[in-house]
Amino acid sequence: MTVQTKRVYEPLAVTDGKRYLIDRLWPRGLRKESLHPTEWMKEIAPSAGLRTWFQHEPEKYAVFRERYRAELESHSDLLDRIASEARSGTVTLLFAARDPDHCNATVLQELLAERSHR
Repeated sequence: MTVQTKRVYEPLAVTDGKRYLIDRLWPRGLRKESLHPTEWMKEIAPSAGLRTWFQHEPEKYAVFRERYRAELESHSDLLDRIASEARSGTVTLLFAARDPDHCNATVLQELLAERSHR
């Protein structure tokens, strides 16, 4: 299973496979036709309240991770679909956050890896 993460501001690559934008808001400064997502999955983005609380502050990441995983429990159908697609090819989770180690994409990537072992 191959699930990778990538900032939306990085160039499109042939190795991206299916590209899913996983942010609730469209990234600043990008035109829709320039991003080329397979799908914009707003539903699996962190809720507005969680995103506002987190503010991408690394010291809040552990709590953010727990709360976001709890939110994702209600979207198991979408997670199963992405995991299934990743078993047959590469899936790239697109995000706009500046810190690639403390964002929703890392949490989602981890969760999808866990689902692949089930």
